[in-house]
Amino acid sequence: MIKRSDPPKVIDLTKPLDDSLVIYRSGEYSDPPFRCSEWCSIEERGYRVSRLELGTQTGTHIDAPAHFQSSGATLETLPVEQLMGPYFLVDLPDRCDAELLRNLCSGYRQEPILFLRTGSGGIAKLTADALSVLVDLPSLLWILAGAVEVADAPDLTFHRLIAQAGKFLIEDLHEEKVALVPHEGEIFALPLRLSGTSGAPCRV
Repeated sequence: MIKRSDPPKVIDLTKPLDDSLVIYRSGEYSDPPFRCSEWCSIEERGYRVSRLELGTQTGTHIDAPAHFQSSGATLETLPVEQLMGPYFLVDLPDRCDAELLRNLCSGYRQEPILFLRTGSGGIAKLTADALSVLVDLPSLLWILAGAVEVADAPDLTFHRLIAQAGKFLIEDLHEEKVALVPHEGEIFALPLRLSGTSGAPCRV
């Protein structure tokens, strides 16, 4: 008798691109609006095509280091093989110093993807030393569920520092789905194959 194992559980962490999408704006930062309109219809031409207007950081997306570093790597420099694989999940508390973060990362086993999750999709504040603990991990691709700030630092410091370290970051995940992510598994991230850009919308 052949035993058939249960099919793997697939969790789609991607936000839908539709009129309900909230465009990120904060202080000096703003992404362009998202629009999806009819370019032509079946009645007019016998086929239907839609026109999309969006930014490279619209919805669930990946940031390349070039998003915050003028000389940073652009999206196409990340090999496709590094967009999938096992992840190491860190559930971040509201506040975290370096000692606590070292303990949270004690089980790290050189996973290629680092997955950071904050409580209820809220904001986790890390000390600068705590962020250094994460940056020193060799994982090139980071996944962020929720938001992370560096304590006593300007807005977007977290993003600027990980870009400076050459990390790629996937963020703006579906808030209701991230709580379902188990502590062990694999991530498959599929951004648009754009060249020379600071990022791209991404299916995760």
